[in-house]
Amino acid sequence: MQYIQVTFSFAGIEEYQKDLLIAELADIGFNTFEDTPDGFAGFIDQAGFDETRLTSAMLQFEGEFEYQYTVAEIAAENWNEEWEKNFEPLIIDNQCYVRATFHPSQPQYAYEIVIDPKMAFGTGHHQTTTMMMEYILAADVKDKIVLDMGCGTGILAILAAKRGAGSLVAIDNDEVCYLSALENSDLNNISNIEASCGGKEVIPDTSFDIIFANINRNILLDQISDYSKVLKAGGSIFFSGFYESPDLDMIRKECESFGIRFIDRKKNGEWVAARFKKD
Repeated sequence: MQYIQVTFSFAGIEEYQKDLLIAELADIGFNTFEDTPDGFAGFIDQAGFDETRLTSAMLQFEGEFEYQYTVAEIAAENWNEEWEKNFEPLIIDNQCYVRATFHPSQPQYAYEIVIDPKMAFGTGHHQTTTMMMEYILAADVKDKIVLDMGCGTGILAILAAKRGAGSLVAIDNDEVCYLSALENSDLNNISNIEASCGGKEVIPDTSFDIIFANINRNILLDQISDYSKVLKAGGSIFFSGFYESPDLDMIRKECESFGIRFIDRKKNGEWVAARFKKD
């Protein structure tokens, strides 16, 4: 599979502006981002790239900062070689050690996750994934039935499985992510994750105790009604992929219309994760 790499360089950009731009790019199909000395690079599969949509997204930031970008085709295997050069292991809450296949094991941690991203989002390094993993480490997931929407590499479902979840469904609309979730489940000797490729239409007719959804505000707002249909009374939803203002209030209001109550939130930089419960 071929990918498009769009490399941005900036002058005078603030960190929150960079985060806002990344969120806009995610809305139009970019699924992986990598910091560079002058900005960042975004990756999108070639079939989903439309430079007209990119230009339209950039217009929202006209006059706020100076930028340039270049577009190049890149093969998936080349991207993964570059990723391997820069990936560093990650430790979350001194409990979970996330590493690549080429890093040594660290058995002193309670949970070790091996990730090979294959262009899929979610190695734990992004603030949204980190906060969701912190929630999972603190939650009671033992024997629970779990749905992971927008699963990316499958890292959230894998951590929940390692913490004793009974059965898990992992869904992503990107075939690369779907295949990555399957591969990473095997790498971690996880056998109780059922992965599916698609969107809300492939959510099974199952009652879930817990739902993870680390996507973006617009998709979350569109899918909350679907989550409410399959979430058990008393069940929890953990959301991330958005900002505190105005995103959290919008998501909170939509959840309340379906009897899903806001409990608390985490914040890391400009990004927010939040916990909700169905009454």
